[in-house]
Amino acid sequence: MNRTAMRASQKDFENSMNQVKLLKKDPGNEVKLKLYALYKQATEGPCNMPKPGVFDLINKAKWDAWNALGSLPKEAARQNYVDLVSSLSPSLESSSQVEPGTDRKSTGFETLVVTSEDGITKIMFNRPKKKNAIHTEMYHEIMRALKAASKDDSIITVLTGNGDYYSSGNDLTNFTDIPPGGVEEKAKNNAVLLR
Repeated sequence: MNRTAMRASQKDFENSMNQVKLLKKDPGNEVKLKLYALYKQATEGPCNMPKPGVFDLINKAKWDAWNALGSLPKEAARQNYVDLVSSLSPSLESSSQVEPGTDRKSTGFETLVVTSEDGITKIMFNRPKKKNAIHTEMYHEIMRALKAASKDDSIITVLTGNGDYYSSGNDLTNFTDIPPGGVEEKAKNNAVLLR
């Protein structure tokens, strides 16, 4: 492999971690063990944990997979992880050109992942570390995504959340930036936004 092919950026790695959550099919235990081992190697380096007991089957399998990578450099593990995820999720890779009526992933959103497939548009809240709490910019993105879905060939639009939560509700930081007009102006602006 040449030098440029071996370099997966941290952003590529993080994107791949998010893509794993979007897989439609279970890749199987063998692949999940490879993903686990490559993730641990990329983030922590060679296995440094004591070997689990013989009756701790799950943790022993994880340990064996990670330990088998030996002294593989973090950068190579990160690249291998990105390559493996890419091979599992060809439908998640976005292309620069999208033909009308084909499956597609919309870009241009900071806090959403919007996909359209088989007449279904899926709007996924993508702030799992914040439990998909909705902040002001996210409200604007949701409106843009819904407007786009109303104009494409979708039959149905689904709202969902990435991670453990659909949404924990409003991001409380929405209420910390008070405009010069005070709380009343903030309340009025938020009412207009929700309408």
